Amino acid sequence: MLGPRQEAQRALFYDFSIEDHVPVDHVLRTIDGIIDLSGVRAHLAQFYSSTGRPSIDPELMIVARQGIA
Repeated sequence: MLGPRQEAQRALFYDFSIEDHVPVDHVLRTIDGIIDLSGVRAHLAQFYSSTGRPSIDPELMIVARQGIA
């Protein structure tokens, strides 16, 4: 199931923020500012089931795969 992106949900599971650990001038912050993944969710929606357990956020999968985050 491709549900809405839930930013606040992260705080329910652990007390860790990547923002606190990646230096402000790190190259990955620059890359993150250039790459726009906003259309990925809509483009891949047809491949996600509307029933069952929620799927992993497609934007998160791409970012993790590329080592962007």
